[in-house]
Amino acid sequence: MAAILIVEDNATLRDGLTQLLRTRGHAVEAAHSVAAARALLAAGTFDLVVSDYRLEDGTGIDLLTRIKQSGLAGEPDFIMITGYGTIDIAVESMRLGAWDFLTKPLDSDAFRMKVEKALEVRATHGENRRLDAENAYLRGEVEERFGDIVGRSPQMQAIFGQIQKIAPTHSSVLLTGESGTGKELVARAIHRQSPRAGGPFIRVNCSALAETLLESELFGHERGAFTGAVRERRGRFELAHGGTLFLDEVADIPPSVQIKLLRVLQEKELERVGGERTIRVDVRILSATNRDLAAAVESGGFREDLFYRLHIVPLRIPPLREREGDIELLVRHFIRAISKETGKRITGITDEALAHLRSYPWPGNVRELENAIERAIVLCDGEQLGPGEFPMGDAPGLAPQSLAGNGSLDGVLAQTERRLIQEALDKAGGVKTRTAEILGIKTSALYYKLEKYGLLP
Repeated sequence: MAAILIVEDNATLRDGLTQLLRTRGHAVEAAHSVAAARALLAAGTFDLVVSDYRLEDGTGIDLLTRIKQSGLAGEPDFIMITGYGTIDIAVESMRLGAWDFLTKPLDSDAFRMKVEKALEVRATHGENRRLDAENAYLRGEVEERFGDIVGRSPQMQAIFGQIQKIAPTHSSVLLTGESGTGKELVARAIHRQSPRAGGPFIRVNCSALAETLLESELFGHERGAFTGAVRERRGRFELAHGGTLFLDEVADIPPSVQIKLLRVLQEKELERVGGERTIRVDVRILSATNRDLAAAVESGGFREDLFYRLHIVPLRIPPLREREGDIELLVRHFIRAISKETGKRITGITDEALAHLRSYPWPGNVRELENAIERAIVLCDGEQLGPGEFPMGDAPGLAPQSLAGNGSLDGVLAQTERRLIQEALDKAGGVKTRTAEILGIKTSALYYKLEKYGLLP
């Protein structure tokens, strides 16, 4: 059991965090301001302080500085929480001696794990050794991570900088890049750094739904609007009110829906399918595509006026082959995360296996790399991933093939495609829309291939 102080001016969040930690057996006190926190610190001894950055009478930085200057016996560790999550705040917190930081909206499991890790380190390491080692590590992690995005390469550092410039605005952003590059992670990072971070982040996969269903999904419908509409339903625009709407695979929006989407973006109001009532919406639009949207405009497949509405701020996410310097960092990140999920003790990867991974072009980008690492961890019998866990010849995750054994190039490609589809199906638990997302293809194309290769049940 540890003594923990929660400092948060939002009463609902403060009570929730307090209760969460008390159910873990900790003794928890709570304060709503810097002054109240200082009074509790003066009256008792704490192992850990978890403080919001913005408080009614100051900031978490003020409180952290006071703690460091006070010379308190058994100085408590400190975790900073911020709804803004800027790198500057995080770096400043680390420089002043904070153990870690978290960004809102908080995930309860991630919060609990951060707290338990801080207490575990405090219990097992000497104070001076812990402060030196852990702060050095976390300062490095701040530079290599931006929310859930991992990367130290110049290309990704440039992306991090652009996110910081883009996020505080209300402008529409068009994220482009190949399938698997992490466009949704970037969209979520923009939302979390924005003034809308306290509002919802709503995602719509525009390629996964038929035309009539997509219209209902976006704008909602009234009861009786069509067969099966047995009740009123709010659309994604309404659900995203006050927050961010992420339109994934925006190039696949049918022309009839494009017209209605343009009107909503222009007028900031909509009518549900089958309805007459006008509903005002306040939504920031982030969209993404792995296709050349400008070319689609040229060919007449996408409205030019809608393109310019979505394309106010373009942001290209580089493919993994352009950021080779991030491969080792990503591999070690996935090993830590997936080992924890699977319960397997994998401590690292051999130099030989890492060299194989660096030499591969990764057409499926970060998503393909993550899948290859997960498969390798499941297959691994030891504590380190070696070349044997990547049945690849030159390509991780792809069993070696030869023309001599299959008769033709078409035969090799068909066999490889069938296996990749089966692996994606397994990964998605048989859910077809998720399988199509993993493969980076339309759901209609997936069903065609499932039938072609006899994979339909």
